[in-house]
Amino acid sequence: MPQLALYTFGVLKSPLADPAPLTRELYDWGEAVYREIGQHPGHLAHAETAGGDGDRGMLFGADWGPWGEFAVPTWYDKGRTVHTTALAATLSRWTGLDPAIDAVYSGLHRKALNRRYDWFERTAHPSHVCWWVSDGVTPTWQDGVSRLEHLHDQGPAPHAFTFHHSFAPLADGGDDW
Repeated sequence: MPQLALYTFGVLKSPLADPAPLTRELYDWGEAVYREIGQHPGHLAHAETAGGDGDRGMLFGADWGPWGEFAVPTWYDKGRTVHTTALAATLSRWTGLDPAIDAVYSGLHRKALNRRYDWFERTAHPSHVCWWVSDGVTPTWQDGVSRLEHLHDQGPAPHAFTFHHSFAPLADGGDDW
């Protein structure tokens, strides 16, 4: 049975390591949101560093295990060190589109979405992309980046779509790339 892969990406107004109250608030919210989403029906897995010991801002160079090397879209032009990284990205697997939509648009995540422009820059780039993977396949960061860039450049398609412009899985349950 196919599963939904979901990659999200946003550019922050200030680096994650910034001690300012707004950045601390985002980080604190993020931890609570992750806990809640991780318990949501339909959530299968999300990218974590091997051992789960990643520090704030330690994305590049961390060991992400089967999720692959951390990657970002070409339009991200801020820092890549622990002290300068100014982004938030997630990569997850779901049993289907409806559970992912429900998790994103309810609970703490919904409240965080209502505050997103306090923390994130407004850009002309999509903030998320979805695609179907075969049962048990772990999507990689590079998969997410490639599909987000394709979505931005070409628009929604069966291999790179959004919640609002979605596609059913292919008959074989796999990907068309």
